[in-house]
Amino acid sequence: MKILLAVIVAGPLIGAGAALLPAPPGLRGAGPQRAVLRHGVIVTGVVLAAAIVLALGFDRHHASAMQATTNISWIAAMNVRIHLGVDGISLPLLVLTALLTFLCALYSYYKPPNGPGAKGFVALLLLLESGTLATFAVLDLILFFLAFEMVLIPMYFLIARWGGDQGVSGGRQAAAWKFVLYTVLGSVVMLLGLLLIGLRAGTFDIVALATDNGRGLSPSTQVIAVLAIGIGLAVKTPMWPLHSWLPDAHTAAPTVGSVLLAGVLLKMGTYGFVRIVLPIAPHGMRTFAPYLAALGVAGIIYGSLACLALVRRGAGGDLKRLIAYSSVGHMGFVLLGIASMTPTGVNGALFANIAHGLITGLLFFLVGGLKDRYGTADLDSLAGATGAALYGRAPRLGGLLAFAAVASLGLPGLAGFWGEMLTMFGAFRPAAGLSRPAFLTFMSAAAFGTLLTAAYLLAVVRRVCMGVRGTEGTTPAQAPAQASAQPFPAGEPGGPPHLPDVRGYELAAWSPLVALTVLAGLWPAVLLGLTDPAVHRLLAGGAS
Repeated sequence: MKILLAVIVAGPLIGAGAALLPAPPGLRGAGPQRAVLRHGVIVTGVVLAAAIVLALGFDRHHASAMQATTNISWIAAMNVRIHLGVDGISLPLLVLTALLTFLCALYSYYKPPNGPGAKGFVALLLLLESGTLATFAVLDLILFFLAFEMVLIPMYFLIARWGGDQGVSGGRQAAAWKFVLYTVLGSVVMLLGLLLIGLRAGTFDIVALATDNGRGLSPSTQVIAVLAIGIGLAVKTPMWPLHSWLPDAHTAAPTVGSVLLAGVLLKMGTYGFVRIVLPIAPHGMRTFAPYLAALGVAGIIYGSLACLALVRRGAGGDLKRLIAYSSVGHMGFVLLGIASMTPTGVNGALFANIAHGLITGLLFFLVGGLKDRYGTADLDSLAGATGAALYGRAPRLGGLLAFAAVASLGLPGLAGFWGEMLTMFGAFRPAAGLSRPAFLTFMSAAAFGTLLTAAYLLAVVRRVCMGVRGTEGTTPAQAPAQASAQPFPAGEPGGPPHLPDVRGYELAAWSPLVALTVLAGLWPAVLLGLTDPAVHRLLAGGAS
């Protein structure tokens, strides 16, 4: 099992190097570009298969214990070790990362993003996967920081070289630079906090530090460390008001870049709060928990209001941008659950992490499909007289978009429901030492945010899927001109424009996300059975 975990983490890195080599003549198939895209599918498929085998071999009866561990010395002078392992907290994120990366590679094989070439794209995709998987598997603070930073370069180039400029102020280069600057500046501060903990405690080992539960760190050290580490993690989460890099990055990124950014990269920040901040510096976390909850709830309300503004007629809102702002709100629920410092709230946060990765990954895939058909993700264009009206013109695509929207708003029976409910239950009765009236206020604001979320997502479904009578968002004088400017080939004379429904490769890439969203919604014990024992042990300071 330890070899399997090492292969999962290092395999994509080796595959990235191999992607840059010339393809053997016998394996080129239709050409070198197709060969390297096929290489990406094979490598990510092998990693996904290994992750599934690891999950099947995982001992669920001891989900709180680290399993498949490797622990060897790396930098003896600083007592830094190559320490890997998984428990019930990290295993679901590991499998989610492997799954989403494989689906992105499969989708890109049939629909490569516009850019300089396939070699660089596949190498960056695999490098991104390796860094993300390492973040969820390493158990050393220095290695965590290195893996945390490893994803920046590939995501920068995916946005800057393979992204699009539409709807982004300053273009894709500006969006990529904004992403890097925000995360690098946050990470520099985070590194100082990690070094402070390691040097004061005499070890960088996350398991040993969590078991000590802050007893080797003074209260002032914990407060300073949590502030420093929290800033870096909050930028990546992203927490309001440190979120402003996210909408431009999502709008400019290619479809697979947006899927991975929302599906796994945002989880690195919240995972850091659970794995490092909560168990290692509990006093510092308790000091900042009310502020973390308040900012999380502010993100819920702000993200929902921003989405409501974008969905208005005539606002020129971009659908990718709207989903990006919705992510700010959904991650606000995760932060609220973590800030409650209770098993219920933290379990809800971890469940919401996985649910958001599945649902928002599906949403970005669907928007990519719409943009491929229309050449735009502008809501006014998609809802106009010649717009999508998906229920009538592409019913399967419309049904999938409606499904993803109601899952995202937290419909009972789907994955999005349990995470939001459990985080609010955690806020209803927070940990000892936290102000219950304050957290009841936060819970009430979060509950109001769920209503706002439902409002904008249902508005998206109405405008894009149902269509309108006449022309939406135009004046009567503009309607005839707009109706004659069809953005895609016409169907029958005088009839609605033809819109291709879900293609075979799209169905293959999207179906697993639909199935897992339903499975997690109907059988939440699949995830909670893994996370609950690990969370109880984490909050108890490593005690069984």
